[in-house]
Amino acid sequence: MWRAGRVLSWRLPGEGAARLCFGFPPKPSSSSSQSNSSPRPKAEKRRRRREREEAILSSQHSTSEDKALKWSEKQKIVYTTPTPAGTKKDTSSLFPSSYSPEYVESSWYQWWEKEGFFRPEQHERLSHSVDQTFSLCIPPPNVTGTLHLGHALTVAVEDVLVRRRRMQGYRVLWLPGCDHAGIATQTVVERRLLKEGGKHRQDFTRQEFLREVWKWKNERGEEIYQQLRALGASLDWSRACFTMDPGFSRAVTEAFVRLCDSGLIYRSEALVNWSCALESAISDIEVDSKELSGQTMLSVPGYENKVEFGTMLTFAYPIEGHDGEVAVSTTRPETMLGDVAVAVHPDDPRYQAVHGKQCRHPFTDRLLPIIADSMVDMELGTGAVKVTPAHDHTDFLLSQRHSLPRLTVIGGDGTMTPSCGQWLQGVKRFDARQLVVDALVEKKLFRGKKDHAMTLPVCSRSGDIIEPLLKKQWFLRCDEMAKKAIQAVEDGQLEIIPHYYTKTWKNWLSNISDWCISRQLWWGHQIPAYRVELPNSADKQEEHWVWGQSEDEARQRAAVRYGVKPEDITLTQDPDVLDTWFSSGLFPFAMLGWPEQTTDLQRFYPNSILETGSDLIFFWVARMVMLGTELTGQLPFKQVLLHSLVRDKHGRKMSKSLGNVIDPLDVIHGVSLERLQEKVKEGNLDPREQLVAMEAQRKDFPTGIPQCGTDALRFALCSHKMQGEDISLSISQVLSCRHFCNKMWQALRFTLGVLGANTTPVATLEETCAVSSMERWICSRLYSTVVQCEQAFEAYELHTVTSALYSFWVHSLCDVYMECVKPVLVQRQDGGAVVQTETEPSVQARQVASSVLYHCVSMSLALLSPFMPFITEELWQRLQPRGPGADAPRSALCLQPYPCSSQLAHWHFPEEERDFLLVQEVIRVARSLRSQCRMTKEKPAMWAVCSPGQAQILLHFDSAVRTISRISSLHIHCPQRADLFSVHSTPPPEGSLIGVVDHTCQLHLHIQSGMNIENQMVQLSQRRDKLVPKLEKILCRVQSPDYLTKVPAHVRQQMDTKMSALQQELQSVEEQLKVLQETQTSP
Repeated sequence: MWRAGRVLSWRLPGEGAARLCFGFPPKPSSSSSQSNSSPRPKAEKRRRRREREEAILSSQHSTSEDKALKWSEKQKIVYTTPTPAGTKKDTSSLFPSSYSPEYVESSWYQWWEKEGFFRPEQHERLSHSVDQTFSLCIPPPNVTGTLHLGHALTVAVEDVLVRRRRMQGYRVLWLPGCDHAGIATQTVVERRLLKEGGKHRQDFTRQEFLREVWKWKNERGEEIYQQLRALGASLDWSRACFTMDPGFSRAVTEAFVRLCDSGLIYRSEALVNWSCALESAISDIEVDSKELSGQTMLSVPGYENKVEFGTMLTFAYPIEGHDGEVAVSTTRPETMLGDVAVAVHPDDPRYQAVHGKQCRHPFTDRLLPIIADSMVDMELGTGAVKVTPAHDHTDFLLSQRHSLPRLTVIGGDGTMTPSCGQWLQGVKRFDARQLVVDALVEKKLFRGKKDHAMTLPVCSRSGDIIEPLLKKQWFLRCDEMAKKAIQAVEDGQLEIIPHYYTKTWKNWLSNISDWCISRQLWWGHQIPAYRVELPNSADKQEEHWVWGQSEDEARQRAAVRYGVKPEDITLTQDPDVLDTWFSSGLFPFAMLGWPEQTTDLQRFYPNSILETGSDLIFFWVARMVMLGTELTGQLPFKQVLLHSLVRDKHGRKMSKSLGNVIDPLDVIHGVSLERLQEKVKEGNLDPREQLVAMEAQRKDFPTGIPQCGTDALRFALCSHKMQGEDISLSISQVLSCRHFCNKMWQALRFTLGVLGANTTPVATLEETCAVSSMERWICSRLYSTVVQCEQAFEAYELHTVTSALYSFWVHSLCDVYMECVKPVLVQRQDGGAVVQTETEPSVQARQVASSVLYHCVSMSLALLSPFMPFITEELWQRLQPRGPGADAPRSALCLQPYPCSSQLAHWHFPEEERDFLLVQEVIRVARSLRSQCRMTKEKPAMWAVCSPGQAQILLHFDSAVRTISRISSLHIHCPQRADLFSVHSTPPPEGSLIGVVDHTCQLHLHIQSGMNIENQMVQLSQRRDKLVPKLEKILCRVQSPDYLTKVPAHVRQQMDTKMSALQQELQSVEEQLKVLQETQTSP
């Protein structure tokens, strides 16, 4: 893979004798094999990975999450009303008693899609439309693939942004697309043909094989789109784009021709990542790094027995005309047949006498010059390094500096070439390894073998070991395009979020290498370049190439260039295809019809934003920026939003190679442990990795994964901070979001119940003015929540939005306001008959309360709609008939105006919000006192000893305090100014239990005569014994020397909050024990 900020000293890939130290930063090659970096980080990475695996396999492994994920199967309620696909769901049926994802998510998406709600054309029909455009493209998933939680995060984030802009009245286009995934697709189809008919690709003509690929694509290609629909993605499916579609293919050809004409694409011989199993060069993104700590036996495609890796062999080269030798070490002895020199450091005293001398190759009899180069690290190994330019990237650089020949000794099929001699010709490379060692031993040149930690480059598609090979390929010059990409960010034309990626962007692009864009495949965009064979040409080795939109155009170009008649020219199209990333790099504008100046291209290009995973910043984002700027003269988007990687709860990156990938559909619909284990077995995992993966599943999901639903999954994904730290998603978090869905469901059942029972109409939002203290508070809380959401959306901090909306719905609307409003809205039943106490004030109070409740619920649903589209649509459609303008035709919630703070300005009462913070603390302490006294049904009286200012607040919210605290009365006593509140100035009884609110406010609960003081003291003592070690543990961690430097700020904040709460609770327990002791000893 490409890497940013590579170290200035690094080891030769596969070579261990010496480290080469550059005097300049090495340019990362887009087709290089994985290099060994410094040993310490690699060793640390291996250690951490081993620790994680051991923790999973350990029988003692247990986390709080294991307990949290205990769940019972919920009753599944199914939507059974006959609803033809694409017609609106019937919400007039009976409201189910509990939330069921299966019921809620039925039918809505088909209706949205058929009605064209996701198309930009519906913008003209919106009454609140604005003349602004918002466009982006989805990172095209592979046509072969299935979604994992990383894809689900991308979809959730992008859909939230898209749905909100659509509700704000923007003209929105979110384009779906699918990548043809050259290597992956060809591999899948080849395996299928081999399994079903026993045939290899080579048994077909190219056209026959491509027909098989298209057949497979047409059968399976829609699966990924159905998964996106299941996630609720509001994509414009009428514009869906596949990178092998005729229109897109024309764009790819146009791009190649233009870049060739401008001199940016050229043909050259260079080293590439080569998969012998695929017989193709592959991109860096398709190379996995396998860390080896030492000798390791691995399975390699095409070999019956396992092959040894992770060892370093040392052998000697005799010095010609001298009785001495030069010892070199290597992890790949089979490549020594391609050695053309031995390199040493010019200042190494051990080799001063042999500079300029030659070594005799023991098998080919070639003379190898001993060259001096400062790139060699004399401290590593023997200080001498073998130079194999045709099979090692760094050796290739040495060959350029010293004009050395490049001898290929391993062919594209992974066998040794004729230049190795008859004894090795046609032998597979790893079989040849042992033959070479045996021959060195026989010639008494073998000097030993030892374990060697190394990084092995592995083809992610085939599992084959990558072989660097020298091939003639097409390359794209990147230097100038990279400079423009850097300048765009520095000038502020392109914003990268989070901003700290800006430095990485500049460092990497400043050291970019030319990009090898050739791939030796059949599936993909065949390179529109043609080798020219001229009449009477004497030199058959010299290559002449032309390119064009078609063979006819290429022929005309060749005729002009070489001054011959078109009919005298023979053209042969390059059989290679273009790297899949090349076509993906054109996606933002090719999907809109480029190079034609289509209406879509003019209206939606450049895109407003690109959102994707941070791991694609170079492989995809940088290439889009470079190609878009070069081919269209414009940046392809104005902002780049990068989210972090999704990891499992053990901190491991979710990867097919680890077997820990979670299919989002398994979270949505639920899945058994047995099926999860089957999926792991279906993968091609190493036995140990399979063992670790299956054990992790058994411990994480002992009864499988529960059905959580799409809304819960989306909300959980967006609840994580995406910018910065990696996301460790656990299913228990998704399950808690499902519980939130049920909370919403029950809240609407209550709302519909009280609105349906009241005959008073609901006023419009503009007409609804809060009167009571609680109405003013909940209205202002909604206003503040909307403001908080607006600010967080601008900063793309979706976790802040979800937190604000959850807090408002659960803690403000449900836990407080609905409880307070019940006495006003719920008419008391007396023997089955409604007790009528309809006075003028009560009617007015009910009307205001009904209107406030309706608008709080309705606006909350609209605020949540981008995150949870299914449940909010279901609930909103059921709520609307109860609201103002109920007779008006109803559209969809996803097209309603998104709430904004300006429309709620008349609901802003900051003093109520500020004062209610005290009320909430009083309620918390009151409930704690009741709980300690085991008062479940009783409503005792309480006393508040407080300051005059606090007394004013408690009187203002007296009803709320009594209702939510479940107390009969609250007596207020102000020791400083008892005359202020003569009615409530009674001091608390002696010997009361005390609960501390703050330093000026205490609550007192009189201990009832029938209360068992001994039991109460035992309970409090037990509670204290539990609190003390918890507090000591936190204090120990907080007071550690490296706490401030190593612990992230948000974690420190959580720890401080937890510590403060424990300290307050411990203080309260101590005070109550003191009171009980005094009561016990008093006569």
